[in-house]
Order: sequence, then C-alpha cells, then structure tokens
Amino acid sequence: MKQYIWFDGEFVEFEKAKVHVLTHSLQYGSGIFEGIRAYQTDKGPAIFRLDDHLKRFFNSAKIYSIKMPFSEGEIRKAIIETMIKNKLEEAYIRPFAFYNDANIGLDVTGKKVSVIVATVPLKTYFKNKDKGISCKISSWHRINSLILPPMAKASGNYINSIIASLEAKGSGADEAILTSVEGYVAEGAAENIFMVKDGLLITPSREADILLGITRDSIIKIAENLGIETIERNIHKEELYTCDELFFAGTAAEITPIKSVDGRVIGEGKPGPITKTISDKYFDIVHGRDILFKDWLTYVKN
Repeated sequence: MKQYIWFDGEFVEFEKAKVHVLTHSLQYGSGIFEGIRAYQTDKGPAIFRLDDHLKRFFNSAKIYSIKMPFSEGEIRKAIIETMIKNKLEEAYIRPFAFYNDANIGLDVTGKKVSVIVATVPLKTYFKNKDKGISCKISSWHRINSLILPPMAKASGNYINSIIASLEAKGSGADEAILTSVEGYVAEGAAENIFMVKDGLLITPSREADILLGITRDSIIKIAENLGIETIERNIHKEELYTCDELFFAGTAAEITPIKSVDGRVIGEGKPGPITKTISDKYFDIVHGRDILFKDWLTYVKN
C-alpha cells in the first residue's frame, strides 16, 4: 500500500518527498520537529496528546524565530488527514518545519519555510525494552541555555544526543544518560528519566536543562492519580547506582525500564513494581482502555 507525506499542503508519495541536497536545514540543522504517537483503540486510531505536541512545536518555532507558513489548526488538520490517508492503525507522527532553501550561508532572512507531516509504523524503539536496557553515563554533557535552547525540539540540538548515544553503544550499552554541565543527571539521548527510591518517584527538574517531555508530564500526572509522590529535583549521578527502579519516558521509548547503569545493576535487574504499575496505566490510557485521561486522545475518524 502506498504511503504519503503531507508536504506544504499537498500529499506526495513517500518516495517522492524530496528536497535539494544543499537545503539549509540539512546543512545546518535549522529545523524543528515533534514526535507524536497514534495508538490503536476500539474506536480506531487515537493520537496521544496531539494539542500539547502542537503547542510545543509552535513554541520551538517561536524560540528559533521560524515564521511558520501554516497555523496550528492547519497542522493539526494535516496530521489527522495524513493518518487517514495512510490508513495506519498505529503510527509515529513527525511534523517537521525547515528552511527549504539551497543557498549556502547561515542567514535565514527571507528563506522559505516548508512543513511536512509524516506518519510511519513504529512498534518498539528499544529491542530489549520488556526486560530492561543497559545505560552508560556519557562523558558528553547535555546542552544548556547558554549554548542552545534545550526546551526547543530542534534538529541541531540532537547532534548532542547522537554523539552521546554513539559513545554508549560503543561501550556495549543500549543508551546514554547525559548530565548537565553542573554534573547533575539530565536525561537520556532522546528520553526523560525517572528513578524510584523508597517509594518516591524522582525526576530531574527543568533546571537540569532537560526537554520538557509530553510523556514526562503524562507520567507525573499518572503517578499523582495513583497516589505516587513525584519529586522534581537535581539528581546526583551516583544516586542512579543505588536507586530501587529506573526508567526512561518518551514518545518513541514510551516507558522503558533501565536494568543497569555503568555496569551497576539497578534494583533486582528487572522492571520494578512502580515502573510496571505506571507503565500498565500509561498503556491503558493510550489504547483508550482508561477514561480517566480521555481528553489526551484525539480519535482519527475515517
């Protein structure tokens, strides 16, 4: 079955959605994007927290002074129409805004901004997700606001994540954990991080230069509903070694347990009870089996 990409208001066949090799955003990383998921429910596919993702998408554009050629409502409509066009029950959704200009140079004044929406199948981001993954604390630090705006989901920001992830995989680990320039735990290469200690859920605060993830926010709200106290504070990296449970949270990663960090086994080396409780609740919500957070779902009507 043919798949399509929404490209500046028109549907283009997946293989024919192309730009010039000198496109500014390809050369300099000057694009912004979102990662959104749609899940299968008994009412058809539903997009998880679509409006919150769109809000962050447009906030990223504002931070980088990218003049969006489409409104938030138009992109919202494009995402739903692309889901319908591609007839996917579950999908990873990628809206992407970029400078579609092939002239060499950093100046973006007057350059054309294009927007695409892609929907692609994505099951499990980490191969060993169910059993838990291994992590390495990276020698590379997470970017901070003195260098680049970490709260914007911008293409160029992820070079920081890529080099850390390559280092981790080169050492035999599945993923990297980055620290802030002050040495506090920040996040994974593309995931927020949570640890459990003595029944408390603890996660880095925005002061650790994290991306304020939509899934992160969801976990905090779910934990509150479950009666689990969440504390946002600075985390010393050695705290990870002695915590009871540890997991990543993100759109692609969903909830991924971490079984070891720098060779130290976390807890019993398998997903812990609080991680599992939160994970079960999360998947009930995204699949429409729990009406508590029903407003988080946007159903795609064919």
